[in-house]
Amino acid sequence: MSVACGMECVVMLGCMRWVWRRCTYIGADDSATWTSATPVEFDPVPRISRLILAVYEPDLHHPNFIPTVGFRPNPDWVVKRVTYEQTHGHAPPYLIYVDHDHKELVLAIRGLNLVKESDYKLLLDNKLGMQMFDGGYVHHGLLKSAIWLLNEEGETLKRLWLENGSNYDMVFAGHSLGSGVAALLTVIVVNHRNRLGGIPRSKVRCYALAPARCMSLNLAVKYADVIYSVVLQDDFLPRTATPLEDIFKSIFCLPCLLFLVCLRDTFIPEGRKLRDPRRLYAPGRMYHIVERKFCRCGRYPPEVRTAIPVEGRFEHIVLSCNATSDHGIIWIEREADKALQYWTLFKCQLNSNPTHVK
Repeated sequence: MSVACGMECVVMLGCMRWVWRRCTYIGADDSATWTSATPVEFDPVPRISRLILAVYEPDLHHPNFIPTVGFRPNPDWVVKRVTYEQTHGHAPPYLIYVDHDHKELVLAIRGLNLVKESDYKLLLDNKLGMQMFDGGYVHHGLLKSAIWLLNEEGETLKRLWLENGSNYDMVFAGHSLGSGVAALLTVIVVNHRNRLGGIPRSKVRCYALAPARCMSLNLAVKYADVIYSVVLQDDFLPRTATPLEDIFKSIFCLPCLLFLVCLRDTFIPEGRKLRDPRRLYAPGRMYHIVERKFCRCGRYPPEVRTAIPVEGRFEHIVLSCNATSDHGIIWIEREADKALQYWTLFKCQLNSNPTHVK
């Protein structure tokens, strides 16, 4: 009897520990020790977000999602738009855009479409440790999509880069599913720069918004100089340690799945996770947009933190009503733009009255 009571106490204490940790853990805790990003390094993010939004637009002359103020893509600078019918399920829709104002060649890829079977096939085409690449592990389906995309558009990108004097930067960008394809495409290009006319590594960049876990930790750190991942507060996808296929098999019961993942990950030691070389992570340097505080309502002026983390790279899902909404590209664009506006306002106040601005 006493043994049974002791076991009950242990179970109750374990459950109380889990509840306490989960109820008090917030998205801002993931980046609490990171340094603040600078406006200069974060400046391209709202612009790149709007180029990704352009993939969703049926008519760029009359956009539905892109804000009317600030940067707007010039429809005349769109070189190519590719739909699901043209990719035949090998990749999500994308566009190629030549930004002459910023001297960039941008290939922007849209995120997951919940009604397209081909998108699910890309995510389901993977098993733990299935695909080795460059001394690490990557997502098999996303790598196949990236290879197809390079074979399909490599000559076009090479031609555009050479036609513009070999001076423009090559930018690959994507959201959600597209972020994984863009990140792995960047890794391939960096390792085979002759495919794009010998472009220097310093001119290749990738912006992965709401990134999918697509590469092992050693690769995520190795390519941190060319891949920049942007996460908005509580976004569930960069934190989901379970295989991506499990998420989308249970997409209509996502809260239940996330709860079970939280329960499991709470009791897995951090060291055990890091020792598994097959485990996939969000790629590159991380930028975390934090705009909500613990036990406070509403949104605050966004703070952008950055690091190249090894331990604590978004390991735990946050039990938050915003875990799915923070995944949306529209919210990422809004909060990224708001962060830059706040930086600009703060700088103006500092210049006008430096003794009163803290």
